[in-house]
Amino acid sequence: MTKTATHAPFKADHVGSLLRPERIHIARKDFQAGNITAEELYNIETEEITRVVDKQIEVGLEAVTDGEFRRRFWHTDFLEHLNGIEGYVPDHGFQFKGEETERYDVRVIGKISFNEDHPHVKEFIQFKEIVGDRAVAKQTIPSPNQLFNAGIRNLDIYPDLDAYTEDIVQTYRDAIQAFYDAGCRYLQLDDVYIAGLNSEDIPFNDSGYTREDLIEHALKVANAVLENKPEDLTITTHLCRGNYRSKWAFKGSYAKIAPTLFAKENVDGFFLEYDDDRSGDFGPLDHIPSDGPQVVLGLFTSKHGELEDKETIKERIEEAKQHVSAEQICLSLNAALHQLITVTS
Repeated sequence: MTKTATHAPFKADHVGSLLRPERIHIARKDFQAGNITAEELYNIETEEITRVVDKQIEVGLEAVTDGEFRRRFWHTDFLEHLNGIEGYVPDHGFQFKGEETERYDVRVIGKISFNEDHPHVKEFIQFKEIVGDRAVAKQTIPSPNQLFNAGIRNLDIYPDLDAYTEDIVQTYRDAIQAFYDAGCRYLQLDDVYIAGLNSEDIPFNDSGYTREDLIEHALKVANAVLENKPEDLTITTHLCRGNYRSKWAFKGSYAKIAPTLFAKENVDGFFLEYDDDRSGDFGPLDHIPSDGPQVVLGLFTSKHGELEDKETIKERIEEAKQHVSAEQICLSLNAALHQLITVTS
């Protein structure tokens, strides 16, 4: 029987993405050049996913992912396969600290709804079969709030923000149900948008709304999506400040969002970046209810390969325990591993 019941997030957990093996990079180039078929590319990805699942289980992780090996980007692959949204090449990428991302984004071209043939759901079914009863199969998707980034909404189609919000919420409710029906019991919403609301200069805002307005709206969207979710489905959120080729997008403590989002967002756990000075102190954790969500502290960095000092990690955990109970604390890296770690035999 396949393992589905979880106590996620686990004491040792991870965000989800892993560095694509060189074999996948080569296969994608071969596919683009017409040297292999789409089926051959898919089979190579499946073999590498099987390999990385085995590695995660070997090192003792209770929740494992597919490394996001089939994706081009962490978010656009999911979003562009929703009805009413397309991927396109803009004039420029997003500016990180000293690095601009590859030029690719999504935009609204019609009424938004969930695609019942969404490839991510089909891929999850196969991934879950690979995992079997050895661990919990964790699925990651971008948060619904990502669709409120500047330049995505089409005012000709959605002149009214409330109508836009309602369609996004319903789309994500349908997506959550689809993953649940496929056997998913651990789902993570990756939310760079909310993390960006901590920044001194709000990076995604073209609406004229204040920071406080945007924070309240982000909470409204998140909690509306989570209404009536199945009781045995764990949903967490990862508040990421950006990670592209080991560069960050923005900085700022969680203090600006904590009184609203930490206190009221109805997720089962927060994955939080706490690997360097950009993250601020643990004070914002005071707003997380004592009987509330788990707090997954990203004390280990994905920006470089030097291992953290064990005693330093212990000291930081003790600091965090001044603000949130030990029972709520879990550990992970700060962000996705796709910029740093390769999978070796």
